[in-house]
Amino acid sequence: MSLASSSVRERFELKDHVAIITGGAGLLGTRHAEAIAEMGGTPVLVDVDERLAQERARQLAATHGCKSLGIGANICQPDEVKEALRTVLANFQRVDILINNAANNPKVDAGAQSGGHWSRLENFPLATWEQAVAVGLTGAFLCSQIIGSELARRGCGVILNIASDLGIIAPDQRIYRDSKLPADQQPTKPVSYSVVKHGIVGLTRYLATYWADRGVRVNSLSPGGVFTGQDEDFVGRLVNLIPLQRMADKDEYKAAIVFLVSDASSYMTGANLVIDGGRTVW
Repeated sequence: MSLASSSVRERFELKDHVAIITGGAGLLGTRHAEAIAEMGGTPVLVDVDERLAQERARQLAATHGCKSLGIGANICQPDEVKEALRTVLANFQRVDILINNAANNPKVDAGAQSGGHWSRLENFPLATWEQAVAVGLTGAFLCSQIIGSELARRGCGVILNIASDLGIIAPDQRIYRDSKLPADQQPTKPVSYSVVKHGIVGLTRYLATYWADRGVRVNSLSPGGVFTGQDEDFVGRLVNLIPLQRMADKDEYKAAIVFLVSDASSYMTGANLVIDGGRTVW
């Protein structure tokens, strides 16, 4: 079926498409996998927690009647990424989509100490920085390098990198303030998160031009904050920065995921789709 003759509905279909989702057992990774399954695709959940990835895959298969697979892998290790790809090809003989979703996003509401909060730039642990960059940026690079090369070899495919609204703007540190703490113990959004997400947008643009002539499209999605029962005061401060006056629902990005990995976005590459309730507009 050519794109010229396909209907709008047909362009969103993912029947027989195999999608690898890193961090697939996490909150949003699971939702990305659900989106693939709902449109007829085959989600492969790659996660450092193999047991949870396999459990999530079984749940998807039971709920949606689809094929699904859970694979345990540390995406910071090239050999483990290569083995994950071999497993996918052995099971399904193809891969069509890579969603680079895995990232470290540590909570900032704990860890105050006499010398200052760990998340503050002056105190930020090098080990925490290195781990965040390894998972969120190096891991995305390695998966793109290894799995993207397979897409390029086939002459088609899609890479979707999950960025953030904080890959466009700096975090407003005022929303993390604790009135009970002195200035040098105030928690902040870690510098590593912003740097990694800015880097993801840069990686997206590089890959989009690098593999354009090989039929591989590469885009990024920059979501805003998702409500997961956060502290009421924090939510109140955050939504005051958002024109729609609310955080996102955990299922609210699924339709965008389908758009970005399907033929519905066939003429789109190198773009960063921002869905943040308008936060980055102000």
